[in-house]
Amino acid sequence: MEAFVVEAAPREERGKHAARRTRRAGQIPAVLYGGKHEPVAMSVNARQVARILRSETGHNTIFKVQVSGRKDEQAMLKDWQVDPVSGALLHVDLLRIAMDVRMRVKVPVHTFGEPEGVKLQGGIFEMVTREIELECLPADIPEEFKVDVSGLTIGKQLRAADLPLDPNKIKLITDPQRVLAHVVVLKKEEEVAAPEAAAATTEAAPAEPEVIKKGKKEAEEGEEGAAEAEKGEKKGKEK
Repeated sequence: MEAFVVEAAPREERGKHAARRTRRAGQIPAVLYGGKHEPVAMSVNARQVARILRSETGHNTIFKVQVSGRKDEQAMLKDWQVDPVSGALLHVDLLRIAMDVRMRVKVPVHTFGEPEGVKLQGGIFEMVTREIELECLPADIPEEFKVDVSGLTIGKQLRAADLPLDPNKIKLITDPQRVLAHVVVLKKEEEVAAPEAAAATTEAAPAEPEVIKKGKKEAEEGEEGAAEAEKGEKKGKEK
């Protein structure tokens, strides 16, 4: 594994103007904290930090911080801010690392292979969770988890508990039943067409009251005619 070093210097000035001057000089504001020591404000080499983030281990990389006038310390990137337009680093938080103390980290999960549920059954492969959280010593932090999903069929899931972890070194913090990936069924065309058919039925529905109304009117006219006929017959008998 490649050894990374980040050069740093104590930072006395604070504020936006001081931060801008630091960035123009190829440095970025940073804070080193954690462990038994007090937080230290510093400026660090921006290119060296960016190189760590682009490495295979990414933010889980353990590197050496060389501070002028201080003892070198082991650290990891805890947090960082990036300019939304240029993508340039603006600020980083560094966490001190003790190689004999267990810590919690998040590790990415990557899959490879074409699932049987996609190739043979016409399903769709979905990645649900792309990283898991675990606890271990700094030296035991995995770079990533690569899992072969070729055997996944429709209805089958890859769960956190399925990852190859050494229980003697690594403790899984993420729920073991958390679904990481699965193969699902495509929705049938009939199910998609059903709402359209329902909408067409709803639009045609208003025609029914008109027919009922028309029938009611004819019935009323028939009743009125019968009443008139009965009235005329009654008058004829009186005469």
